[in-house]
Amino acid sequence: MGSATTLALSSTAASLDATAGVDLGVAGDLFAAARAIGGSPQLSSALSDSAAPATARAKVVTDVFGAVLSPVSVELLTAVVAQRWSRTADLVEAVEELAVRSAAIAEPGADVEGDLFRFSRTVAENGDLELALGSRMGDESAKGALVSRLLEGRAAASSTLIASSLVQQPRDRRVRVLLQWAMRLVADQRGSTVATVVSAAPLSDAQVERLRAALSARYGTEISVNTRIDPHVVGGLRVQIADDVIDASISTRLADLRQRLAG
Repeated sequence: MGSATTLALSSTAASLDATAGVDLGVAGDLFAAARAIGGSPQLSSALSDSAAPATARAKVVTDVFGAVLSPVSVELLTAVVAQRWSRTADLVEAVEELAVRSAAIAEPGADVEGDLFRFSRTVAENGDLELALGSRMGDESAKGALVSRLLEGRAAASSTLIASSLVQQPRDRRVRVLLQWAMRLVADQRGSTVATVVSAAPLSDAQVERLRAALSARYGTEISVNTRIDPHVVGGLRVQIADDVIDASISTRLADLRQRLAG
């Protein structure tokens, strides 16, 4: 990620935090705008052209989206195009990021990280589903409709919107990568960090809460815990937080022992 994009993302996130009236309608608008911009090289180039005055880029937003999106959505899009982006693709991703963050704001009590994590596991465990959602063939809106049907009654409206929208514009990104990216954004928007905990057997609610509290104290931030069962860990736990891995599983200790004996 270029330095210009890093600064631009910080500015657009601040704009979102300062904007009132952000709801699921706004999130849906932003996802639709991201698809429109990403699907039109002419539009994406015009909106990311740093040589053009910011007022000209803002006018493009108004001309294209003013009649179809809510005023709040247009305001946020205008904030995005006012920034300087390292690449045109970064602008499209920034609009998607604002959409994900807006969905997290719209339903503050929903377990969006957990919903997305569980759906990512469903995708990981079903090769046909992953292939269907990740294929370049087929209608993208049909993929979104499929995800909506799969999550109906099983996930919050914000979670469903995020997952069904992202699969419609993967831009060479795997579905599970997209979902993990969205989980990190939701956690960041809510001031927490996601920890993925792998164990050989299910953890009780009390165990998860103790682990969450311990990790929160260790990292100095609120931790959201997602759990996954994997018999191959044998015993103990494997915890991953971003690029940090804490591996206390028996399988890893046995592998280390075998390495020492072989060396």
